[in-house]
This record gives sequence, structure tokens and C-alpha cells, in this order.
Amino acid sequence: MSLVKLIDFRTFSDPRGTLAVIEGGQDIPFDIRRIYYVYGLSTDLQRGFHAHYELEQIAICLSGSCNFLLDDGRTKETWRLDSPHQGLRIEKMVWHEMFDFSPDCVLMVMASEHFEEADYIRDYDRFLAEVEHAANP
Repeated sequence: MSLVKLIDFRTFSDPRGTLAVIEGGQDIPFDIRRIYYVYGLSTDLQRGFHAHYELEQIAICLSGSCNFLLDDGRTKETWRLDSPHQGLRIEKMVWHEMFDFSPDCVLMVMASEHFEEADYIRDYDRFLAEVEHAANP
């Protein structure tokens, strides 16, 4: 099963431009409790390097592009996110890293929970141990 789960948002275009629609309870598989975005990113640095115990996210490149590495402890996949009308779902217990940001990248994330440091797994070896423990309690 692929770790890359995309959500295509409805769009409406006319000569004035394009409108993309994202509605909570319909397009997003969780209640949105937090939205954040990053921009002005260094094209040669990486971000992420963590997983979450419970938090789920949808990442959207509103402008530009970036790559995501998704890793569930067994499978790793890389995906280039480059469309403002498509979201990448990042489920709980998926290690993720973002890299290769275009100079104009604006990355917005909708999250299922408010910020809670205790929900983060920031050490990759600990992440792998948690995955192993969940598989063999």
C-alpha cells in the first residue's frame, strides 16, 4: 500500500483565475484544529525529521514545490508536491522530511490537533522502536 495519499480539491476556473475549495468535514478527513505555513525557505536545507503519535496532516504547496519523504518504518516513498489544488495526507506514525524547496515555495499544513510537543517523535531510532513495538506488543 502506498504511503502517498493525495486529496484533489475542487477547482473552478474562469478568465479571472482559479478558485480551489477545501471544506472541513467534506474534503479533509479530520477536524482542522491548526493551520500553519512556511515560506522564505532555503532551497538547500531540509525540514521535518519527525513523526506524530496522533496528529494527522494535509500539506499543500500553495506556491512552488517541494519533495516529501514519507516513511512508516517499513516502506519509504518520495513525492514531489507541486500543485495548489492537491493535498498530501500525512497520517499518524509516518516519519516525514521535506526538502528541495523551490525558491517560491509556500507550504501550508492543516493539522488535526493543536501543537503538543509530547506528540512528536523527533529521533528516527526511537520512531523505528515505536513502530516495532506497535507491531509486536
